[in-house]
Amino acid sequence: MRKEILRHGITTAILLAVVTIFKRWLDFSVWPLWVGGALGMILPDLDHFLYIYLNPQELTSQRTIYMAEKVKVMEIFKLLAETRSERRNLIFHTVLFQIVFLILTIFVLTSSGSLLGRGLVLAFYLHLAIDAYIDWKETGTLENWFKNSPIVIPNDKLKTFILGNFVLLLLLAIFL
Repeated sequence: MRKEILRHGITTAILLAVVTIFKRWLDFSVWPLWVGGALGMILPDLDHFLYIYLNPQELTSQRTIYMAEKVKVMEIFKLLAETRSERRNLIFHTVLFQIVFLILTIFVLTSSGSLLGRGLVLAFYLHLAIDAYIDWKETGTLENWFKNSPIVIPNDKLKTFILGNFVLLLLLAIFL
């Protein structure tokens, strides 16, 4: 769990630092960007809680609900981190959601002057890209991400897909 928090926290901080420096927003007035980044870093993990709510019959869900009744918050997070790969039907962690969220990200970056919104969508998209990368590294495929999707990317092209996500995110962050 700590590893995941560190991974997402450090990468979000690096992305926001790059945006802050590149855009020359070098004063304290950009604090909403960083608050939005912190929120955006956390929100994709709500997907795991949503999964537990929608699938109460599964063992991990039952264990999580039991721990919640006993108010064992840290144990819940530890269990969810350890059993992350077991949840195959997540809503946010799919390529279709990622496409919809990319459109939302472009909309927020181009039409809103909100630094909070900018930080939120950039960090959220970064979190999804990192999770896709981790899933690809651990399994060699993104089968769960493309489940229920008409889009098919051969396994030998997944590296390009993942790299493209990071490049696109960086371009959006810097130029919009």
